[in-house]
Amino acid sequence: MMILIAGPYRSGTGDDPARMADNLARLEAAAWPIFEKGHVPMIGEWAALPVLRGAGGDAIGGALYTAVMHPTAHRLLEKCDGVLRLPGASTGADEDVRRAQARGIPVWHSLEEIPQA
Repeated sequence: MMILIAGPYRSGTGDDPARMADNLARLEAAAWPIFEKGHVPMIGEWAALPVLRGAGGDAIGGALYTAVMHPTAHRLLEKCDGVLRLPGASTGADEDVRRAQARGIPVWHSLEEIPQA
């Protein structure tokens, strides 16, 4: 399965790039365990950030940023087979969960819940 790792990225950072990088590192920490279970881990920012840079970048929260970040994750989620929702307040991750549930794909809240491939 391709599993989207969803959790805080921008939320709670005050748009501090260092804190956002810390959040991305927390998301990425789940990638190896998912891979070890035989799946393909995916994080929306892995797809969205290069798109944003290719479009010329933008200030965090700017119009281009808003047009790229969540919409890229939503498009990606349409290709995913499940979502791992990590702890922490995040409206984007909550929306990923809502969309996954609407599609009828599993949402897990811990790595242990994800089945072995």
